[in-house]
Amino acid sequence: MTSMSQPSFLTVKKDSEIEFTVNKSRFIGRCFLVKSEEEALSKLNEIRKKHWDATHNCFAYRIGKNGAIARFSDDGEPSSTAGKPMMDVLLAKDITDVLCIATRYFGGILLGSGGLVRAYSKTAKDAVEAAGIMKKTYAVCMSVKVDYQNYSVVEAYVRSKGKLTDSNFCEHVELSVFIPENTAETFRSELVELTNGRITVEKTDISDYIDLGL
Repeated sequence: MTSMSQPSFLTVKKDSEIEFTVNKSRFIGRCFLVKSEEEALSKLNEIRKKHWDATHNCFAYRIGKNGAIARFSDDGEPSSTAGKPMMDVLLAKDITDVLCIATRYFGGILLGSGGLVRAYSKTAKDAVEAAGIMKKTYAVCMSVKVDYQNYSVVEAYVRSKGKLTDSNFCEHVELSVFIPENTAETFRSELVELTNGRITVEKTDISDYIDLGL
């Protein structure tokens, strides 16, 4: 994967599902982490089949760098009372690679335009909060080889700067760690200084957008 100009972005941590009732209308909100429009549409079709008897299955999704792909639908609700309020939540949270679906079972009492906007906004907001938000950073994998004498101090430093994914204890300790791409050279030089040069730090060919937990 080649480096992109966007070093990080926000998205949801996991899929979620919430439910509440407003004036006898039942609202079910869901969020999904999706990486393509095809995946979003597939998830949407799954929910439509599951809730084929629902009055509405409204949605909003943002996908890609800066939410370049963005769509929403009122699915029969009055214009701009469902999909747009849901999209506004995604924009306010500045999250992408996310699909939010709001399923409504009409309870017989009209909510009015304002009531619908509030209900669908709440559906999206609650679903996003249930899913949680994480920061994904464009990171490179670094291979670190160090002797046992310097291992403890190096491990502590590595964990403070990135995400340690593998440790091998052989003749030397070999660590694999993901760090933000733009910190690679600083990471290398500080480890060399920390161990008085008794270390090998190399960039591998592996890179991706990941949650570093920083």
